[in-house]
Amino acid sequence: MGHGGDVIAELTVDHQEVEDFFKDIQGLPSGDPRRKHYADKLTIELVRHSVAEEEYLYPAVREHLPDGDAIADKELADHAAAERIMKDLEGCRADDPRFDGLVDKLMTEIRAHVADEEGSLFPRLRGACSPDTLAELGDKVRSAKKTAPTRPHPSAPDKPPANKLLAPGVGLVDRLRDAMSGRGKDS
Repeated sequence: MGHGGDVIAELTVDHQEVEDFFKDIQGLPSGDPRRKHYADKLTIELVRHSVAEEEYLYPAVREHLPDGDAIADKELADHAAAERIMKDLEGCRADDPRFDGLVDKLMTEIRAHVADEEGSLFPRLRGACSPDTLAELGDKVRSAKKTAPTRPHPSAPDKPPANKLLAPGVGLVDRLRDAMSGRGKDS
């Protein structure tokens, strides 16, 4: 992830990549170990995306939209629910009886969240912010994704300034763990 463009373009491309991972998982039979591989890659991208939104998008929503606090709080609640599912999924193999149900639950959560962002939040933000502001937010989101965690941490702070201070260190540890285990890498 890291595509260029303003924040809305960046996050919309991320959403499509997540949907592509869902399709990869759905295209394989239940119990196939490749489903776990795709679920790990999906989790890596979702966590990075979520952390970047929490650091930059939702503070901008609070600042620029009249009901921004309520919207940002709802989006953070959506993230928390998805992160708990990803944490449960992290401990499952593809042949675990819980795996398919957790993937289905995650897909439902994420698809509803994406529909809400793309159908309501993004158009409102585009109407409230200048192109320069949206471009600057896109740069910040791309930068945040480079150092963001790659594993779910449901109890980690999700609001600035704590999340901006802790995420790079947690991200470093996660990337080291991923490198040592091969998690998320193509063979």
